[in-house]
Amino acid sequence: MTATSADSAAPAGLEMTTGAVLLDMDGTLVNSDAVVERCWRRWAERHGLDFDEVIEVVHGRQGYASMAVLLPERPMAENHAENREMLAAETADMEGVVPVPGAPAFMAALAGLRLPHALVTSADVPLSTGRMAAAGLDLPEVRVTAESVGASKPDPEGFLKGAAALGFDPADCVVFEDSEAGIRAGLAAGMRVVGVGARAARFGPTVHVDDLTRVRVSDAGDGRILLTIG
Repeated sequence: MTATSADSAAPAGLEMTTGAVLLDMDGTLVNSDAVVERCWRRWAERHGLDFDEVIEVVHGRQGYASMAVLLPERPMAENHAENREMLAAETADMEGVVPVPGAPAFMAALAGLRLPHALVTSADVPLSTGRMAAAGLDLPEVRVTAESVGASKPDPEGFLKGAAALGFDPADCVVFEDSEAGIRAGLAAGMRVVGVGARAARFGPTVHVDDLTRVRVSDAGDGRILLTIG
């Protein structure tokens, strides 16, 4: 049983069986909105851009890719240079970083049952390590970070690399995501997508939940994962 993209709110007791789970970080496991908004508000002011328009673009993408959308005439080398500054600023600011409700139990269940899962994030290693620690969450053994890919979400490269690293076909993976770019990337990879949080509901995930308290993880047998949603 699955929900349609037109009405993706998960009905109570929806079950999804999968081989592996691929997890976005910001907005999915970790609420870092306060930091993201502080850093990108300063960037928007520096470039004379409307903050509301900027924040609609940045969620889910690597910084250089967001800058390319927002400043389309600027050379990409400048975007990469300024993104290095942005990553450093975000890594230095952990104030207000907290776990998404349900994330600690969700991650503990995956790790405790030794079920295949990976982090697939647009953050680099220092930022992802810092934010997961600030939220009190353990890093999965398998991680696909900004350094691992040549293209930012919504390109599916990161999720495809995560599936390959775990040894699963893309169709046998479920993605957890909150952003438009991330949901598009997961669907483009041929994966089912659980949209997490209010932001995700607008972007057509396979199913949608308010937060991770609505997801229960169990072993379906033979190392497969049973997700009970809703």
